[in-house]
Amino acid sequence: MTRLRIATFNLENLDDRPQAGTDFADRIAVLRPQFQRLRADVVCLQEVNAHPESPGGPREFAALDRLLAGTEYEHCHRVVGMNRGGQRPADRHNLVILSRLPVISHRQLWHDLVPPPSYAPVTAVPPAPAPQPVEWDRPVLHAVLQLPGNHRLHVVNLHLRAPRAAWLSGQKEAHGRWKSVAGWAEGFFLAAVKRAGQALEARLLVERIFDEDPGALIAVCGDFNAEDRETPVRTIRGDEEDTGNGHLAARVLVPLERSLPDTLRYSVIHHGRRIMLDHILVSRALLGWYLASEVHNETLGDELMSPATIYSTPESYHAPLVAEFGPPRESQKETPAWPAPAVASPDA
Repeated sequence: MTRLRIATFNLENLDDRPQAGTDFADRIAVLRPQFQRLRADVVCLQEVNAHPESPGGPREFAALDRLLAGTEYEHCHRVVGMNRGGQRPADRHNLVILSRLPVISHRQLWHDLVPPPSYAPVTAVPPAPAPQPVEWDRPVLHAVLQLPGNHRLHVVNLHLRAPRAAWLSGQKEAHGRWKSVAGWAEGFFLAAVKRAGQALEARLLVERIFDEDPGALIAVCGDFNAEDRETPVRTIRGDEEDTGNGHLAARVLVPLERSLPDTLRYSVIHHGRRIMLDHILVSRALLGWYLASEVHNETLGDELMSPATIYSTPESYHAPLVAEFGPPRESQKETPAWPAPAVASPDA
């Protein structure tokens, strides 16, 4: 049976500049085999940095280009996230989708469906004169890809905010120390608002896709910075147990890592605790194509402890997650083979 493989991988600050603090050749030596092992047709990447090759020039994905050179991903189509103004990639932590499949359309959403909520901090110094908008840190990236047999695949790449307290004016000292527990608590609250808001915008995007096509093939991939039962993942999933309405069951998104045994179900190790923060959630229609999942966590270090003991580590402390799909049996007679890898220049 012909297969389709979709992967997600947080590269953790991929950057080839000397000030990045790591010998980039070491990063290539570690990360390139991880890419090759994915054998993926579609890859959702998080934390890809960009910078101008010359002062005032356009920002380029030089580190990603060097990492993918000579691999099957070198000439994949690319969909990349932009800064808040939509004019260029951001300096840090861009979203990128690599695809062997043709790209029909793509867009990013950043407060397009959910306006930033207004909030007046109570511990900021000096006090805010009026409520301020609470904006998300990153966009949601959506690409529509062409599958054989006139099928379309919706891929949503996202990187939700980590549950670390957001900055508050006058509440932090040097070296990131908070001046008060009250300030930290309010910053932690604001971080939760940002993360939940991003998740809501992703879910509203999924709702619009379902409104246009109730049987849409959808994969929402990325670093959710949350486990299965936490608020952001529940928001995007839309389980029947939460809506209380069986008529909405066809709109539920299913976390594919549930098919993995408990002993393998983790993409991050945090202070000795194995947790699943990276996910691939799929629509019921795409679940009908699902075959198996893999999480490549054999070499995973502890994201909290390892950096304190290893100088200039080239690793990512997120494990790649990959899911494999095949068209249903009844459609195989009219479904042609998957296309060969793209050979045209990448789309950016």
